[in-house]
Amino acid sequence: MPLNTLTFVFAAERGTPAPLTEHRCKAAVPVAGKYRVIDFTLANCLHSGLRQILVLSQYKSHSLHKHLRDGWSLFNAELGEFITAVPPQMRYESDWYRNAVDALRQNRYLIERSPADSVLLLDGGLVYRMDYAELIRFHREHGAGITCALRQAGAGAAIGGVEVETDAADRILEIRSASEEGDVYASTMGVVLIDKPLLLERIDQMAEAAEIGMESGVDLAKQLLGPILDGRVDISQPPIAYRFGGERGRVTPDRYWSDLRSTDAYFRANMDLLKAESPLDLYQFDWNILTYQGQYPPARTVPGPTSGNEGIFVNSMLAAGSVIRGGGVSHSVLYPRVQVEDGAIVDEAILFEGVRVGANARVRRCICDKDVVIPPDASIGEDRRADAERFEVSEDGIVVIRKGQAI
Repeated sequence: MPLNTLTFVFAAERGTPAPLTEHRCKAAVPVAGKYRVIDFTLANCLHSGLRQILVLSQYKSHSLHKHLRDGWSLFNAELGEFITAVPPQMRYESDWYRNAVDALRQNRYLIERSPADSVLLLDGGLVYRMDYAELIRFHREHGAGITCALRQAGAGAAIGGVEVETDAADRILEIRSASEEGDVYASTMGVVLIDKPLLLERIDQMAEAAEIGMESGVDLAKQLLGPILDGRVDISQPPIAYRFGGERGRVTPDRYWSDLRSTDAYFRANMDLLKAESPLDLYQFDWNILTYQGQYPPARTVPGPTSGNEGIFVNSMLAAGSVIRGGGVSHSVLYPRVQVEDGAIVDEAILFEGVRVGANARVRRCICDKDVVIPPDASIGEDRRADAERFEVSEDGIVVIRKGQAI
């Protein structure tokens, strides 16, 4: 059944957190020590048997396209398999993608020429694990025209942008603004399956009715289903809900979902991975998350050249090529080729690829973008007022040093 499904991954928006999307789209933001955000969606597709994937790109897409080329050129074109980036083709008019439905309309010809009988629509800016093959099976079992995956939000789970009301038969009745944190409710999760004939039949009408732009935070399901539920687009039966995190499928049901909607949410998502029992299972070996990995030497600790002290790390993630030379790293996530020099202290920090922390520097509760250099003896994350004069500081006090920012 997955072989009869064409997949669109929406990766066109800038997205959040804003400091990290200045030079890349949200789907290309690094996460979890060595991955990009889009790797989770693409890995779900790979393990679910989906082999015909179109990635709709737009905002500062070079980093994303390079990652797709280097890390995801693994499908066989001779077998009709592909992962292809599709920026706006402007076949009908000279506009960029205005929203998700408009992106589908602009690429209608790709849908028409596909032999698939259903179309899976995915938000590429989210982090979760899901067996899409079970969603497709559920859709066929129920004879649905549109199926929308729903997750549990509130009461400890990630808050959603929208709340979904269903009836006893799991037919979707309404999508509205989300409730305040505290109550449990069903929310969308950026996964919608629609029959190809229905999509082609209604795509122009849906595009005219969906007036929401492609700005950050606009929910995919709301763009697609809003006009239908509001009565502006007519279909023969209402969309149905598929409950995420159940026993169906081959993924261990960690029920994790994150939209990384802010600097603080991004920071917490990475720090959560350091818990003794992480809410996101990265270690299910038959559902591994693929990515591009540079041919770097192993990470290691060595004695400091001046102090002679051993480099140490405690409860942290260290990617390949990272070296701790007499410094100390605790409760932190280090991406490839990070250097921590003699006497430096890194605590509760996220250091992107190529970051260098100078000797005796102190870095706490900080996110450093790619290739940032922290000079010797610098202090970051210890004086909020001083940090705010030089860097962006989040509501929770997380310091963000942007790519290329002088210190």
